[in-house]
Amino acid sequence: MKVILLQDVKSLGKKDEIVDVSDGYARNFVLPKKLGIEATPKNLNDLKLKKANEDKIAAEKLAEAKALAEKLKDESVTLTMKVGEGGRTFGSISSKEIAEAMKKQLGYDIDKKKIVIKDQIKSLGTTIIDIKLHSQVTAKFNVKVIEAK
Repeated sequence: MKVILLQDVKSLGKKDEIVDVSDGYARNFVLPKKLGIEATPKNLNDLKLKKANEDKIAAEKLAEAKALAEKLKDESVTLTMKVGEGGRTFGSISSKEIAEAMKKQLGYDIDKKKIVIKDQIKSLGTTIIDIKLHSQVTAKFNVKVIEAK
């Protein structure tokens, strides 16, 4: 009997896969525990439509991420940092501070976990950081650090 899995089953397969199982196994285990449904033409068509919709949504999210990456390329935020004698700085700029500054200065609400800082920002000047907007899209972004008065 062909069954469409509704969730991951360890010995059978992943969610939304069509698997072939024995009639008894399907009737006594898979179907009663709502791990899968019988692969009727209607259910197969529903699965096909669901996958098409998920693909469409994924493509839209990718397009949004690419558009945002283009906007961010030309933007920058300015942060302040305390500086002591001899131009030595106190502390460093964190991804949380960058995310808050982006929200206040530019209006972009970006999660701090998506901000990738290769080296800690411990000096004045402009630094280019990466922002992971999507699994396939990474944006470059400028962070300007000036001396706090």
